[in-house]
Amino acid sequence: MKILVCVKQVPETDVAIQINEKGIWIQTDGFTEFKMNRLDEFAVEEAIRLKESFGDTSIDILSVGPERSADVIKRAIGMGADHGVHIRTDIDEYLSPSFIAAWIAQYARSKYYTLILTGAMSEDHMNGQVGPRIAAHLNLACATGVIRQQLSSDRQTLYVEREIEGGNRDMLELKIPAVVTIQSGLNTPRYPSLSNLLRANKQALEIIDPGKWTRQEVGETILQVKYPVKSRAGEVLTGSPQAKAKKLLVILREKAFIE
Repeated sequence: MKILVCVKQVPETDVAIQINEKGIWIQTDGFTEFKMNRLDEFAVEEAIRLKESFGDTSIDILSVGPERSADVIKRAIGMGADHGVHIRTDIDEYLSPSFIAAWIAQYARSKYYTLILTGAMSEDHMNGQVGPRIAAHLNLACATGVIRQQLSSDRQTLYVEREIEGGNRDMLELKIPAVVTIQSGLNTPRYPSLSNLLRANKQALEIIDPGKWTRQEVGETILQVKYPVKSRAGEVLTGSPQAKAKKLLVILREKAFIE
């Protein structure tokens, strides 16, 4: 069984970011710290658990991005994956999910993966588009936001449960091969072991230049990035306590906080 897990390097969420000089993305050179997208960690962990349960399984880790993205590939290998693939781009700004999905599908088309796993979305863009687009390119079954999955003993079908509105769940059975996007809570991602990290640092990655593939997708672009503007303004009530209480009551009713 062959599994492909797609991972992404994203900015650290607890570190202040700066907008670059062009005003179309964040400043990355020396100003921003990066990590593996949290939801992708769940996808890596799920692949490793399938390998431990079924054996005779290889796990490829793939990331699209600039040179620094190799760090998250090596981390995934440190968690227990087998092989790393880096579709290396010169673009260190926003990259449309349509391009990312097309490149991943181009690579995976002749590899005959049993499963392709991704996180449900990335922490920076939150588009949730890469997984479904990969499935569309490869004409594979796809389930998104999966919080439980179970591969059949004959490896022909995959039972999944996915979150929908109202706390309900969709229960689906997918024919293999398939694409699944993983939601948080499916498992608890492990920390890479020291021995695996040392192995990952020594292991050569498969480097691919996407320039050899014809770009047929039409992706969106970022026109401007700016810091959030504070728009909330407080209102000071004046008058006697009784008058202020009446004004407050009117405001709450206008905002439908009370009837």
